[in-house]
Amino acid sequence: MTDEPNTSTPPSVPAVSVVGPDDGETVLLGTVRMRILEDGSTTGHRLGIAESVLAPHTPGPPQHRHAGHDEGFYIVSGTVRFTVGDGNHDATAGTLVMVPPGAPHTFANLSDEPAVMLSTFTPDLYVQYFRDLRDLHADGDAVTPQAHLRVMGRYATEPVAGVDRTSS
Repeated sequence: MTDEPNTSTPPSVPAVSVVGPDDGETVLLGTVRMRILEDGSTTGHRLGIAESVLAPHTPGPPQHRHAGHDEGFYIVSGTVRFTVGDGNHDATAGTLVMVPPGAPHTFANLSDEPAVMLSTFTPDLYVQYFRDLRDLHADGDAVTPQAHLRVMGRYATEPVAGVDRTSS
């Protein structure tokens, strides 16, 4: 055994991400203000997180399904109507809705008050979808359904045929 000093490099400590209440990347999508809290860069792209504020009477997206990621919604305040297939669920503050790949779903704020929800995406790739949608709307022109479908298709997401029942 020798008394030579250890010259090996110590293992690196992963960086910790702290996103304050006024931090994060803001994405405006019509009547929804989204704040990207984790885009996957800290989590090795395993998890993305966003906070969304849905203005009163926000219709939400058409019913759709994801082939490549789970999506979670935790309601922070207000009430969000989730439509899963033909069923409606009014989620109030404190409710968690988990949507696995392949499950048809949509959401809307039908109330007169704003609603806030925290969303998770595993893996994180779907965070870029919202940036792409923002960019699609950036020039101020109306977005065609075909253009929206092309963006959805880049993220293994497709609309679900049938009646959207978020308002019933």
